[in-house]
Amino acid sequence: MKESFWGSMILILGIISILFVFFFQNVTNVDQQNYTLIKEITEAAMYDSIDKVNYTNTGNVKINREKFIESFVRRYSEVASLSNDYYIDIYDISEYPPKVSLQVRATKSTNAANEIVEVTIDNKIDAILELPY
Repeated sequence: MKESFWGSMILILGIISILFVFFFQNVTNVDQQNYTLIKEITEAAMYDSIDKVNYTNTGNVKINREKFIESFVRRYSEVASLSNDYYIDIYDISEYPPKVSLQVRATKSTNAANEIVEVTIDNKIDAILELPY
């Protein structure tokens, strides 16, 4: 009788530990994916929003604010996971010199033991565009 209780306890603890590993791996993947997405998409959106007319006339690199926001949101929405809720806060866009400060907040919710668990992950980035001469 004692051996069957020990066997069932080990089985239950194994299942619980597998669920914990699965949950924390999912949260870690969300954090790494968001950071990489923000970094790459911010750089690509800044290159997309360079004001080419101003660059050819004056030689100064300047970005267009509206074009950056449009490009960033479009690119991020194409690759973001549909199972998360995202909030994009753009704090500062400086056209000349090109600088952007933004934050993406991802909320991941899951149901564990009839209790909803929400994990909020904040990723902030300050990017300055530099072009080689």
